[in-house]
Amino acid sequence: MGIGNNGVWGMKVDNIVQAKSYQFAVRAIRLYQHLSETKREFVLSKQLLRSGTSIGANVEEAIGGQSRADFVGKLALAYKEARETSYWLRLLKDTGYLTETEFNSIHADAEELCRILGSIQKTTKNTPNS
Repeated sequence: MGIGNNGVWGMKVDNIVQAKSYQFAVRAIRLYQHLSETKREFVLSKQLLRSGTSIGANVEEAIGGQSRADFVGKLALAYKEARETSYWLRLLKDTGYLTETEFNSIHADAEELCRILGSIQKTTKNTPNS
């Protein structure tokens, strides 16, 4: 079945998660550049870069999944990466590398991705195979 106008694996997906995860990856890259160039912070920011860009990569893999199980598995990985990204952002804030304002903006986006991905997983698991 795959993706098309009817959705992915019997479920309607309007690509909001695809667009938001891509936009988030761009923000993660820009934040990494800022932290490494201006704050000379490389360890935490590199972890953030890896997990923050991995969310969208796993969403893309889910959309191109070969089966429903592949789709669900890749979405689960994207969800885990979004949770991990939230962790690195909290560490960056609590160690003084991010201001409260900087943190609030990008962390809200990470939390939104967690909610969207969690909702898609729940809906997919509760939708009969078609």
